[in-house]
Amino acid sequence: MEESKDVPKDFVKLKCEKLSVDEVSELVVSPYCGAVSLFIGTTRNNFEGKKVIHLEYEAYTSMAETEIKKICRNVRQKWPSVQHIAVHHRLGVVPITEASVIIAVSSPHRTESLEAVTYCINTLKASVPIWKKEIYEDEYSWKENKECFWANSGK
Repeated sequence: MEESKDVPKDFVKLKCEKLSVDEVSELVVSPYCGAVSLFIGTTRNNFEGKKVIHLEYEAYTSMAETEIKKICRNVRQKWPSVQHIAVHHRLGVVPITEASVIIAVSSPHRTESLEAVTYCINTLKASVPIWKKEIYEDEYSWKENKECFWANSGK
């Protein structure tokens, strides 16, 4: 009996609830793939000598989802063997050590999935309208990504 074809899928989600590494990685598992690569971006407790209390994320949700889907299409053009892609980003408050973003990519071999994950996070930070506010003990700061093309266009 022949296995049914595992059609490539993209899983894009922006949500306020805690992200699950298990959930995201399970989305991309495929019997056709020997590699699942993950990137997990977490909240650290410091930035340039300041104590970080937590992060807060805001997004232009519909535009962010559209841009992430565009990233997925670009991945498929650059690495045709990629099977599934999952990009989950948390919105709202993200406590220390919890994940802000989880990206998972499956492919038959590790090189493609590792390269695709790197491309996904770098491109997401450069082009997706998601904004981060770092909350410190006695102040806060809206952070712009160094990679972000619209934040740096006037500099």
